[in-house]
Formats: sequence, structure tokens, C-alpha cells
Amino acid sequence: MTGLYENNFIETLRRGAQSLVSEWGLSEHSDVSLLTVSENATFRADDAGAAPVILRVHRPGYHTRREIESELAWIEALRAERVVDIPAPLECRSGGHIAGFDADGEQREVVAFAFMPGAEPAHGDGLVAGFRQLGAINARLHGHARRWQAPDWFDRKVWNHETTIGPNPHWGDWRVAIGLTAEGKALLERTGTVLEAALARYGTGSDRFGLIHADLRLANLLVDESGHIGVIDFDDCGFGWFMYDFAAAVSFFEEDPALPAWQAAWLEGYRTVAPLGAEDEAMLPTFVMVRRMLLTAWLASHAETPTAQELGVGYTDGTLRLAQAYLSR
Repeated sequence: MTGLYENNFIETLRRGAQSLVSEWGLSEHSDVSLLTVSENATFRADDAGAAPVILRVHRPGYHTRREIESELAWIEALRAERVVDIPAPLECRSGGHIAGFDADGEQREVVAFAFMPGAEPAHGDGLVAGFRQLGAINARLHGHARRWQAPDWFDRKVWNHETTIGPNPHWGDWRVAIGLTAEGKALLERTGTVLEAALARYGTGSDRFGLIHADLRLANLLVDESGHIGVIDFDDCGFGWFMYDFAAAVSFFEEDPALPAWQAAWLEGYRTVAPLGAEDEAMLPTFVMVRRMLLTAWLASHAETPTAQELGVGYTDGTLRLAQAYLSR
């Protein structure tokens, strides 16, 4: 692993996380091991006689402390109403939910969650039923977001055209995508123009734009032995189009031939909980294309992550194929 999250630095983060485990009632001898590296580094802490604890070490410069506390406030509200199953945020012994340590001169914020058993759904034929459940989960989340009165201090990022593929993107500029040629850039410029117009026509009324998970993909679901689905990682939650959540659900699998079946199942599940209009359904390919361009930019701006190193230029090439197909429609 190279770049920001090279192996020595991962060890620095692991030790920093381990130095804080007493905040959540674990001993200093707890075994802290890496689970995943993406926007953040996530560790699991195991202590004899205690339940495991999940520690999320935040990447600096992405979220403020208020934004992190806002994420946890929404999770607590969802848990209080039992909207979906979500691991509980754990309070620090010193107060609040956020601890921290210094890593090479930068403050790293750390939050902890209760352990939830389960595994990421396997990619395969069984996903159709899973997408049906996921559609219902998304509908429940959206329903809660529409009625929930967030605290006055609540602050989360906005995911609109400007901040996804527009002039002020949260995840970087797609124009510097890995292996993007001048011809490919021109194709994506045309695609971006069409997407911007489609999003503007659709609008941001309260019936279609509000607080969303924004990253509810396979990697952020936990399925237990009974098939029950739990939801994790609200780190990207913010204000965006409700239908964007479907695009997030198919992240990195946008070219899979099963996508139409997944979409049909997701819509079916959604409509078991809440109505969904034809205009909303018709926008799903647009949001899939927006998300694909956003992820293409993310891979370029997070080149040190395992995901970026695995997908590389092949993902950019796939984005161009999808863009051509989208414009053809």
C-alpha cells in the first residue's frame, strides 16, 4: 500500500486508536486490528470478556467535529424510532462521542460503535432479494428524513450537482480521472452538461431532496445468518436527492448485466413502504451516471486506497462506456 495510507502510517493510526480504547471501557491491552481503509481507517478492538468495539479513525479535512456529531445525532434518532438496525454510537467516558489523537502533526478524530454481527452481501444471483429489502430500507430512511426535526446545530454536506460532478466537488475533479484521455474528457464534458440539465429539471423540492445515507452500497450492509440486513457507515450522509440512494447501492457494479433486475427489485421494495412516482423512477439512470462520475473522481483523489489501486484505469474506461450509452438514450 502506498500514499497516505501506506503500511507504516496504518500502524501509526492503529496505535493511536489503541491509545484511546479506555474511552469506551476497554483495557489498554485490547487487540486492535484493521478492518477497512476507504475515506477513513476502521479498526476492530477486541478485549477479553467484553464485546468488540468498532473504531473509526477519520481522515482529516473531510468532516468537522460538528458534522461528525450531526451524523451520530441522525443515527441516534433512527435507532430511537427503530427505523432500521444500526450499530449504536458509543459515548466516551470523558464525554461526547468523539476522541482524538495526533498523527504526524494532524488531529485524527475517532468515534466508536457497538459491534454488529453479519457480513457484506456476496455479489451474485441472490442479490435480487437483497435489493428488494434495500429498497424498503431506503424508503424508511427517506420517510424519517422528511419528518425528523434535526437540531439547530445540525450540519452535513450537500450532495448536489455543484458538489458531486460540478465546480466544487467534495471528492475531487473527474477531469483528472486515472487514465482519462482528451477524447474521454470531451465525452464526459458532454455527459456532465446533459446531467446538469436533467438535475435542474428534476429540481430539489422537499419531496425529492433531503437527508440521505448517500453511500448505502453492499460494503455498508451487514447480513446475519437469518438474512436480516443491518446498515452501517453513515459517514457520507448529507442532503441530496432521495433517488441518488439507488445509485449509491450499485456503486462499482454499474455495468453489471443484473442491474435492471436489481433496479426493479429495489423499486418493488421501496413501493411496499412509500409511493414512488414515474418521474422519480425515470431519474434513476441519471443518478447512476452522476454517481459513476463521482466515483471516478474519488478513485483519482484517493489513489492510495486499495479500491483505487485495484480498479484503476479500467474503471475510467467503464465510465466512458456508460457515458456513451447514457447519451445514446
